[in-house]
Amino acid sequence: LKEKYTCHVLTLPGFAGQPAVKYDQYLPSLREEIIAYIKTNKLKKPIIIGHSLGGFLGLSIASTQPDLISSMIIVDSLPFLGATQDPDATPETVKPMAQKMRDQMANATPEQTKESQKYFLPGMVSNKEKMNIISQWGIESDANSVAQAMYELQTTDLREDVAKIKSPTLVLGAWVAYKQYGATRESTMKIFEMQYA
Repeated sequence: LKEKYTCHVLTLPGFAGQPAVKYDQYLPSLREEIIAYIKTNKLKKPIIIGHSLGGFLGLSIASTQPDLISSMIIVDSLPFLGATQDPDATPETVKPMAQKMRDQMANATPEQTKESQKYFLPGMVSNKEKMNIISQWGIESDANSVAQAMYELQTTDLREDVAKIKSPTLVLGAWVAYKQYGATRESTMKIFEMQYA
């Protein structure tokens, strides 16, 4: 994209070797920092491209400040991750599971983190040449930052908020990584359609 566009590539605090920052609420704080970054740098109607957590932040930004951006590309991100297994889930009902996951992630040793990546990454990365760098980013990430971000991603529901988004948005989703758990293209499409409805 850099041949035709000015790109601002953001790496979140605590991720991929970036210094961690202690926030009371990780995702709302990052949303406000990105909004401030856009305004401070006088970016006129930028296009936001976000993958997973980045896509969720894009949805949060566009629903909070609908006139700030021109369009979005959201990749593998849902308005309420906690409802993927149960469409009737609420932030309150998923909190116990999310807290358990957060505590396990935050307390994992570097060796346990490395081992878990060996288990999960092969199903999520098709380009084997990139596997090592992606694994390294995970190892260099601050466990508490990643755990808190994942907890908030699981327990924040933007399904009602996405109706406030004015900008054209392309939503891309993948299902192959979850094939081993019984996911199909059709079942994944249904989840995406329900979440964005």
